[in-house]
Amino acid sequence: MSVFSRHPGGDATARPLEGRLPGFDGATDWLNSPPLSPEELRGKVVLVDFWTYTCINWLRTLGYVRAWAEKYEAQGLVVVGVHTPEFPFERVVDNVRWAIADMNVRYPVALDPDYGVWQAFSNHYWPAVYIADAEGQIRYHHYGEGSYDECERVIQELLRDAGAEGIPDDLVSPELEGFEVQADWATLESPETYLGSEQASNFAPGVPAEDLELNQWTLVGDWVIEPRASVLHGGAGSLAFRFHARDVNLIIGPPAKGSSLPFRVLVDGEPPGDAHGFDVDEEGRGAVNEQRLYQLVREPGGIADRTFEISFDAPGAEAYCFTFG
Repeated sequence: MSVFSRHPGGDATARPLEGRLPGFDGATDWLNSPPLSPEELRGKVVLVDFWTYTCINWLRTLGYVRAWAEKYEAQGLVVVGVHTPEFPFERVVDNVRWAIADMNVRYPVALDPDYGVWQAFSNHYWPAVYIADAEGQIRYHHYGEGSYDECERVIQELLRDAGAEGIPDDLVSPELEGFEVQADWATLESPETYLGSEQASNFAPGVPAEDLELNQWTLVGDWVIEPRASVLHGGAGSLAFRFHARDVNLIIGPPAKGSSLPFRVLVDGEPPGDAHGFDVDEEGRGAVNEQRLYQLVREPGGIADRTFEISFDAPGAEAYCFTFG
Protein backbone atom coordinates (compact mmCIF):
# COMPACT_ATOMS: atom_id res chain seq x y z
CA MET A 1 0.00 0.00 0.00
CA SER A 2 1.25 3.47 -0.88
CA VAL A 3 1.56 5.59 2.23
CA PHE A 4 3.10 8.74 0.76
CA SER A 5 1.66 11.99 2.10
CA ARG A 6 2.24 14.99 -0.15
CA HIS A 7 1.61 18.71 0.06
CA PRO A 8 0.30 21.18 -2.53
CA GLY A 9 2.87 21.59 -5.26
CA GLY A 10 4.54 18.23 -4.45
CA ASP A 11 6.55 16.44 -7.10
CA ALA A 12 4.33 13.82 -8.71
CA THR A 13 7.34 12.34 -10.51
CA ALA A 14 8.68 11.20 -7.11
CA ARG A 15 5.84 8.70 -6.80
CA PRO A 16 6.68 5.08 -7.54
CA LEU A 17 5.53 3.44 -10.77
CA GLU A 18 3.21 0.57 -9.87
CA GLY A 19 2.68 -0.87 -13.34
CA ARG A 20 0.52 0.03 -16.30
CA LEU A 21 -3.23 0.48 -16.05
CA PRO A 22 -4.42 -3.07 -16.93
CA GLY A 23 -7.63 -2.00 -18.61
CA PHE A 24 -11.16 -3.30 -18.37
CA ASP A 25 -11.37 -6.16 -20.87
CA GLY A 26 -12.91 -8.38 -18.18
CA ALA A 27 -15.96 -6.12 -17.86
CA THR A 28 -19.16 -7.70 -19.18
CA ASP A 29 -21.04 -4.40 -19.59
CA TRP A 30 -20.85 -0.69 -18.82
CA LEU A 31 -23.28 1.75 -17.22
CA ASN A 32 -23.19 5.53 -17.66
CA SER A 33 -20.63 5.19 -20.46
CA PRO A 34 -19.59 3.19 -23.52
CA PRO A 35 -16.65 0.83 -22.84
CA LEU A 36 -13.39 2.59 -22.02
CA SER A 37 -9.88 1.38 -22.79
CA PRO A 38 -6.45 2.50 -21.54
CA GLU A 39 -5.72 3.84 -25.03
CA GLU A 40 -8.83 6.04 -24.96
CA LEU A 41 -7.91 7.25 -21.47
CA ARG A 42 -4.34 8.23 -22.41
CA GLY A 43 -3.76 11.86 -21.49
CA LYS A 44 -6.26 11.63 -18.62
CA VAL A 45 -5.63 11.02 -14.93
CA VAL A 46 -7.71 7.92 -14.13
CA LEU A 47 -9.07 6.93 -10.73
CA VAL A 48 -10.32 3.33 -10.64
CA ASP A 49 -12.63 2.58 -7.72
CA PHE A 50 -13.51 -1.06 -6.91
CA TRP A 51 -16.88 -1.33 -5.20
CA THR A 52 -19.96 -3.40 -4.60
CA TYR A 53 -23.20 -1.70 -3.76
CA THR A 54 -23.98 -3.24 -0.35
CA CYS A 55 -20.48 -2.64 1.08
CA ILE A 56 -20.67 -0.14 3.96
CA ASN A 57 -16.91 0.50 3.73
CA TRP A 58 -17.33 1.61 0.13
CA LEU A 59 -20.50 3.56 0.84
CA ARG A 60 -18.62 5.66 3.39
CA THR A 61 -16.10 6.60 0.65
CA LEU A 62 -18.68 7.42 -2.03
CA GLY A 63 -19.25 11.05 -1.03
CA TYR A 64 -15.56 11.77 -1.61
CA VAL A 65 -15.23 9.83 -4.86
CA ARG A 66 -18.34 11.53 -6.26
CA ALA A 67 -17.01 14.95 -5.22
CA TRP A 68 -13.62 14.32 -6.90
CA ALA A 69 -15.32 13.20 -10.11
CA GLU A 70 -17.35 16.40 -10.22
CA LYS A 71 -14.58 18.78 -9.14
CA TYR A 72 -11.83 17.61 -11.49
CA GLU A 73 -13.66 16.25 -14.55
CA ALA A 74 -13.11 19.43 -16.57
CA GLN A 75 -9.38 19.36 -15.75
CA GLY A 76 -8.78 15.83 -16.97
CA LEU A 77 -9.80 13.36 -14.25
CA VAL A 78 -11.81 10.29 -15.25
CA VAL A 79 -13.31 8.19 -12.45
CA VAL A 80 -14.16 4.59 -13.37
CA GLY A 81 -16.14 2.55 -10.88
CA VAL A 82 -15.58 -1.20 -11.18
CA HIS A 83 -18.54 -3.02 -9.67
CA THR A 84 -17.30 -6.45 -8.58
CA PRO A 85 -20.11 -8.23 -6.68
CA GLU A 86 -19.77 -9.95 -3.33
CA PHE A 87 -23.26 -11.48 -3.08
CA PRO A 88 -25.13 -13.31 -5.87
CA PHE A 89 -27.86 -10.67 -6.19
CA GLU A 90 -25.19 -8.01 -6.85
CA ARG A 91 -24.46 -9.76 -10.14
CA VAL A 92 -27.90 -8.78 -11.46
CA VAL A 93 -27.50 -5.83 -13.84
CA ASP A 94 -30.90 -4.35 -12.95
CA ASN A 95 -29.92 -4.30 -9.27
CA VAL A 96 -26.70 -2.42 -10.02
CA ARG A 97 -28.56 -0.06 -12.34
CA TRP A 98 -31.03 0.68 -9.53
CA ALA A 99 -28.15 1.20 -7.07
CA ILE A 100 -26.24 3.73 -9.19
CA ALA A 101 -29.42 5.74 -9.71
CA ASP A 102 -30.31 5.61 -6.02
CA MET A 103 -26.77 6.57 -4.96
CA ASN A 104 -26.28 9.28 -7.60
CA VAL A 105 -23.30 7.57 -9.22
CA ARG A 106 -22.88 9.41 -12.53
CA TYR A 107 -19.35 8.43 -13.57
CA PRO A 108 -18.66 5.37 -15.78
CA VAL A 109 -19.22 1.98 -14.16
CA ALA A 110 -17.67 -1.24 -15.50
CA LEU A 111 -19.60 -4.37 -14.50
CA ASP A 112 -17.23 -7.11 -13.33
CA PRO A 113 -19.38 -10.11 -12.28
CA ASP A 114 -16.72 -12.62 -13.33
CA TYR A 115 -13.89 -10.81 -11.46
CA GLY A 116 -11.94 -10.34 -14.68
CA VAL A 117 -11.03 -6.70 -13.98
CA TRP A 118 -10.47 -7.51 -10.29
CA GLN A 119 -7.91 -10.16 -11.27
CA ALA A 120 -6.25 -7.94 -13.87
CA PHE A 121 -5.53 -5.42 -11.10
CA SER A 122 -4.58 -8.23 -8.63
CA ASN A 123 -7.10 -6.59 -6.32
CA HIS A 124 -8.33 -8.14 -3.06
CA TYR A 125 -10.44 -5.47 -1.35
CA TRP A 126 -13.62 -3.41 -1.34
CA PRO A 127 -13.14 -0.52 -1.58
CA ALA A 128 -9.86 -0.08 -3.42
CA VAL A 129 -8.66 2.99 -5.31
CA TYR A 130 -5.96 3.00 -8.01
CA ILE A 131 -4.83 6.27 -9.60
CA ALA A 132 -3.01 6.29 -12.95
CA ASP A 133 -1.19 9.24 -14.52
CA ALA A 134 -1.72 10.63 -18.01
CA GLU A 135 0.77 8.09 -19.40
CA GLY A 136 -1.25 5.16 -18.10
CA GLN A 137 1.07 4.31 -15.19
CA ILE A 138 -0.48 3.52 -11.81
CA ARG A 139 1.13 5.89 -9.32
CA TYR A 140 -0.90 5.34 -6.16
CA HIS A 141 -3.34 2.94 -4.55
CA HIS A 142 -5.30 2.83 -1.31
CA TYR A 143 -7.31 0.02 0.24
CA GLY A 144 -10.26 0.63 2.53
CA GLU A 145 -11.67 3.83 3.97
CA GLY A 146 -9.86 7.03 4.86
CA SER A 147 -6.81 8.84 3.43
CA TYR A 148 -9.19 11.15 1.56
CA ASP A 149 -6.86 14.15 1.75
CA GLU A 150 -3.94 12.06 0.52
CA CYS A 151 -5.95 10.68 -2.41
CA GLU A 152 -7.04 14.14 -3.47
CA ARG A 153 -3.50 15.51 -3.23
CA VAL A 154 -2.40 12.72 -5.59
CA ILE A 155 -5.14 13.66 -8.05
CA GLN A 156 -4.03 17.30 -7.94
CA GLU A 157 -0.37 16.44 -8.41
CA LEU A 158 -0.95 14.11 -11.35
CA LEU A 159 -3.25 16.60 -13.07
CA ARG A 160 -0.62 19.33 -12.71
CA ASP A 161 2.03 16.94 -14.00
CA ALA A 162 -0.19 16.29 -17.03
CA GLY A 163 -0.22 20.00 -17.79
CA ALA A 164 -3.67 20.92 -16.45
CA GLU A 165 -3.97 24.51 -15.33
CA GLY A 166 -5.96 26.06 -12.53
CA ILE A 167 -5.85 23.01 -10.25
CA PRO A 168 -6.95 24.29 -6.82
CA ASP A 169 -5.08 23.57 -3.61
CA ASP A 170 -8.22 23.22 -1.50
CA LEU A 171 -9.78 19.86 -0.69
CA VAL A 172 -13.37 18.72 -1.01
CA SER A 173 -15.60 18.68 2.05
CA PRO A 174 -18.73 16.85 0.90
CA GLU A 175 -21.97 16.99 2.86
CA LEU A 176 -22.40 13.38 3.93
CA GLU A 177 -25.78 11.83 4.60
CA GLY A 178 -27.19 8.37 5.17
CA PHE A 179 -24.70 5.56 4.67
CA GLU A 180 -22.02 8.03 3.57
CA VAL A 181 -21.62 9.43 7.10
CA GLN A 182 -18.27 8.29 8.49
CA ALA A 183 -18.22 5.64 11.22
CA ASP A 184 -17.93 6.62 14.85
CA TRP A 185 -14.63 4.80 15.17
CA ALA A 186 -14.10 5.81 18.81
CA THR A 187 -17.13 3.80 19.96
CA LEU A 188 -17.25 1.05 17.33
CA GLU A 189 -16.76 -2.34 19.01
CA SER A 190 -18.87 -4.62 16.80
CA PRO A 191 -17.36 -6.21 13.67
CA GLU A 192 -18.83 -7.00 10.28
CA THR A 193 -20.65 -10.29 10.84
CA TYR A 194 -21.76 -12.67 8.08
CA LEU A 195 -24.90 -14.76 8.57
CA GLY A 196 -24.26 -17.54 6.06
CA SER A 197 -22.53 -20.81 6.91
CA GLU A 198 -19.49 -20.03 4.73
CA GLN A 199 -18.32 -17.13 6.92
CA ALA A 200 -20.60 -17.05 9.96
CA SER A 201 -19.07 -16.27 13.36
CA ASN A 202 -20.37 -15.69 16.91
CA PHE A 203 -23.64 -17.53 16.25
CA ALA A 204 -25.33 -18.51 19.53
CA PRO A 205 -28.12 -20.96 18.66
CA GLY A 206 -30.82 -21.35 21.27
CA VAL A 207 -29.62 -18.41 23.38
CA PRO A 208 -32.43 -15.92 24.19
CA ALA A 209 -31.86 -12.42 22.91
CA GLU A 210 -31.63 -11.01 26.43
CA ASP A 211 -28.80 -13.45 27.28
CA LEU A 212 -26.54 -12.74 24.31
CA GLU A 213 -22.98 -11.65 24.99
CA LEU A 214 -21.41 -8.78 23.06
CA ASN A 215 -21.27 -9.51 19.30
CA GLN A 216 -23.20 -12.75 19.53
CA TRP A 217 -26.32 -13.28 17.41
CA THR A 218 -29.19 -15.75 17.42
CA LEU A 219 -32.24 -16.80 15.43
CA VAL A 220 -35.79 -17.56 16.54
CA GLY A 221 -38.14 -19.42 14.21
CA ASP A 222 -37.77 -21.70 11.20
CA TRP A 223 -34.52 -20.32 9.78
CA VAL A 224 -32.14 -22.21 7.51
CA ILE A 225 -28.50 -21.13 7.47
CA GLU A 226 -27.54 -21.36 3.82
CA PRO A 227 -23.97 -20.80 2.54
CA ARG A 228 -24.39 -17.03 2.03
CA ALA A 229 -27.41 -16.10 4.17
CA SER A 230 -29.81 -17.06 6.93
CA VAL A 231 -33.24 -17.54 5.34
CA LEU A 232 -36.58 -17.56 7.17
CA HIS A 233 -38.37 -20.54 5.64
CA GLY A 234 -41.62 -20.82 7.56
CA GLY A 235 -43.90 -18.63 9.65
CA ALA A 236 -42.78 -15.73 11.77
CA GLY A 237 -39.20 -15.36 12.97
CA SER A 238 -36.64 -12.98 14.42
CA LEU A 239 -32.92 -12.24 14.44
CA ALA A 240 -31.09 -10.66 17.39
CA PHE A 241 -27.58 -9.20 17.84
CA ARG A 242 -25.84 -7.78 20.91
CA PHE A 243 -23.91 -4.76 19.62
CA HIS A 244 -21.80 -1.78 20.63
CA ALA A 245 -21.90 0.89 17.91
CA ARG A 246 -23.71 4.00 16.74
CA ASP A 247 -25.15 2.35 13.61
CA VAL A 248 -26.64 -1.07 12.94
CA ASN A 249 -26.89 -1.99 9.25
CA LEU A 250 -28.12 -5.26 7.78
CA ILE A 251 -27.99 -6.61 4.22
CA ILE A 252 -31.43 -8.13 3.65
CA GLY A 253 -33.47 -9.30 0.67
CA PRO A 254 -37.19 -10.00 0.16
CA PRO A 255 -38.50 -13.45 -0.81
CA ALA A 256 -38.93 -12.46 -4.47
CA LYS A 257 -38.12 -9.48 -6.68
CA GLY A 258 -40.88 -6.92 -6.52
CA SER A 259 -42.24 -8.18 -3.21
CA SER A 260 -42.36 -6.30 0.08
CA LEU A 261 -41.73 -7.86 3.48
CA PRO A 262 -42.65 -5.79 6.57
CA PHE A 263 -40.46 -5.98 9.67
CA ARG A 264 -40.21 -4.55 13.17
CA VAL A 265 -37.04 -3.42 14.96
CA LEU A 266 -36.60 -3.27 18.74
CA VAL A 267 -33.61 -2.08 20.77
CA ASP A 268 -33.38 -3.58 24.26
CA GLY A 269 -36.95 -4.77 23.77
CA GLU A 270 -38.37 -1.32 23.01
CA PRO A 271 -39.11 0.67 19.82
CA PRO A 272 -35.98 2.58 18.81
CA GLY A 273 -37.51 6.08 19.02
CA ASP A 274 -34.84 8.68 18.23
CA ALA A 275 -32.34 5.85 17.64
CA HIS A 276 -34.15 4.62 14.52
CA GLY A 277 -32.18 4.26 11.32
CA PHE A 278 -33.34 5.94 8.13
CA ASP A 279 -34.95 2.70 6.88
CA VAL A 280 -37.34 2.46 9.86
CA ASP A 281 -39.64 4.84 11.74
CA GLU A 282 -39.61 5.69 15.45
CA GLU A 283 -41.75 2.64 16.16
CA GLY A 284 -39.18 0.47 14.41
CA ARG A 285 -41.39 -0.40 11.47
CA GLY A 286 -40.06 -0.80 7.95
CA ALA A 287 -40.20 -3.06 4.92
CA VAL A 288 -37.69 -4.98 2.80
CA ASN A 289 -38.34 -4.05 -0.83
CA GLU A 290 -34.90 -4.48 -2.42
CA GLN A 291 -31.85 -6.69 -1.97
CA ARG A 292 -29.62 -4.09 -0.34
CA LEU A 293 -28.14 -2.67 2.86
CA TYR A 294 -30.67 -1.27 5.36
CA GLN A 295 -29.82 1.12 8.17
CA LEU A 296 -31.88 0.05 11.17
CA VAL A 297 -30.31 1.87 14.13
CA ARG A 298 -28.46 5.18 14.40
CA GLU A 299 -27.93 6.05 18.06
CA PRO A 300 -28.10 9.83 18.66
CA GLY A 301 -26.63 9.75 22.17
CA GLY A 302 -24.24 7.72 24.30
CA ILE A 303 -23.09 4.35 23.00
CA ALA A 304 -23.37 1.23 25.18
CA ASP A 305 -23.89 -2.51 24.78
CA ARG A 306 -27.44 -2.95 23.50
CA THR A 307 -29.53 -5.73 21.97
CA PHE A 308 -30.97 -5.33 18.48
CA GLU A 309 -33.89 -7.45 17.27
CA ILE A 310 -35.59 -7.57 13.89
CA SER A 311 -38.76 -9.65 13.50
CA PHE A 312 -40.81 -10.74 10.49
CA ASP A 313 -44.42 -11.93 10.56
CA ALA A 314 -44.05 -13.92 7.33
CA PRO A 315 -41.34 -16.14 5.81
CA GLY A 316 -38.92 -15.27 3.04
CA ALA A 317 -36.41 -12.86 4.56
CA GLU A 318 -32.82 -13.43 3.45
CA ALA A 319 -30.33 -11.93 5.94
CA TYR A 320 -26.75 -11.76 4.66
CA CYS A 321 -24.49 -9.62 6.82
CA PHE A 322 -24.45 -7.13 9.71
CA THR A 323 -22.25 -4.07 9.48
CA PHE A 324 -21.80 -1.29 12.03
CA GLY A 325 -20.71 2.32 12.14
